Amino acid sequence: MVLRRSRRIALVSSLLGLFLLYHFVSLRPELYTRTYDATAAAAGHHRTGSASETAECPVLPGMEDVLVVMKTGVTESLDKVPVHFQTTLRCVPNYIIFSDFEEEIQGVKIHDALRTMDTVVKETVADFDLYNRLREQGRAGLDNSDFADEANSNIGKPNNPGWKLDKWKFLPMVQQALLHKDNAKWYVFMEADTYFSWPTLLEWLAHFDPREPHYIGTETQIADVIFAHGGSGFIVSNPAMQLATNEYATRTIELNEYTDWHWAGDCVLGKVLADAGVSLHYSWPILQNSNVGELDEFAKGFYRNPWCFPAVAFHHLSKREIQDLYAFEKRRRQETDNPILLHRDVFKELIYPELSNVRDSWDNLSDQENPAITTFHECQTLCAATRHCAQFVIRDGVCFTGETPRLGTSNPAARSGWVLSTIENMIDHAPRCSKPDFGLR
Repeated sequence: MVLRRSRRIALVSSLLGLFLLYHFVSLRPELYTRTYDATAAAAGHHRTGSASETAECPVLPGMEDVLVVMKTGVTESLDKVPVHFQTTLRCVPNYIIFSDFEEEIQGVKIHDALRTMDTVVKETVADFDLYNRLREQGRAGLDNSDFADEANSNIGKPNNPGWKLDKWKFLPMVQQALLHKDNAKWYVFMEADTYFSWPTLLEWLAHFDPREPHYIGTETQIADVIFAHGGSGFIVSNPAMQLATNEYATRTIELNEYTDWHWAGDCVLGKVLADAGVSLHYSWPILQNSNVGELDEFAKGFYRNPWCFPAVAFHHLSKREIQDLYAFEKRRRQETDNPILLHRDVFKELIYPELSNVRDSWDNLSDQENPAITTFHECQTLCAATRHCAQFVIRDGVCFTGETPRLGTSNPAARSGWVLSTIENMIDHAPRCSKPDFGLR
């Protein structure tokens, strides 16, 4: 549906957008929001600013110039957000969390990303039905259908109320994040099922000039728009944030109409930045739209081999997986002086130790179908006899094989195995990674 408004409403809304931009820039952020210091809260006192490393938090020079922006929604926030207070956000000095419902979770304010949006849009566009119920009734306004976790189609989850509302958050979220900390050099956007390795991120960002407009993320395309995939995490420099905010303030009506027509808010933001002259810096495989079980560290079919690239972010993670990654990085800090996490390290230290000849109730995501083979033993024999076969699985009675090893995921209807000698040979012949590949060539 394309928004239909009279010229009078359009003029008023456009002027309102300009007023809000001026109003936001002139406001002091502390009057309406705050930066929550999770480390100080956990310790029960204010941080002293000491450079010495605590038991939990590494020294992160440059992190004070970063604002971490987490996006979530009311239907997932109580379940997915709290784990971050003791993991990804524990040692972050500046962060803000946006949702479609303002509340507090464990003492941390969750901000309404949509509060500054055009009232006409919120009152007339069907996508805001959930939002308006929440405004009137709070969480009591939720019903079971709001929590429907339908599978993603090629246009997301078109019948899920929270998913339809989510696309509207991106542009006002950028506007409010810039207001919250207008002197940050970098704005790092993540979702509630995303994990970031902060030391690795900072080493990567050191190769970019924050005084220039940068938009960095995992390249995705819808029609003619190339944009950063939101769930993988993306990074925007201060100058680029200002350009996006100015575009939104001066083209409010047009961009609201575009968002209403579209189905992906991260694509809308990508278009706005492109229109402002900021093209996307491609980040794959540094920022991943995969969890650890889905990673293919020996991937052959893409323009980069992940092995020597930094592993900065992962997506589609459970609470347990976020905790495991946090604990893994903590162990690494005790064992090595190198802060950079490479995909090589992820494979050797997290994936390879979990591989075995046989794993029941497990699917390692092999994708080459062999329909004539229906037993585990035959599938295993086929893979062992095939030169480049690294793994196999019987899934629903059919044999699948794969040339690159992946960990996979639990599946009661599957039984997996890996050819360890093949995988060991792949590791032996992998690049030495004398230095990280930041993909800057």
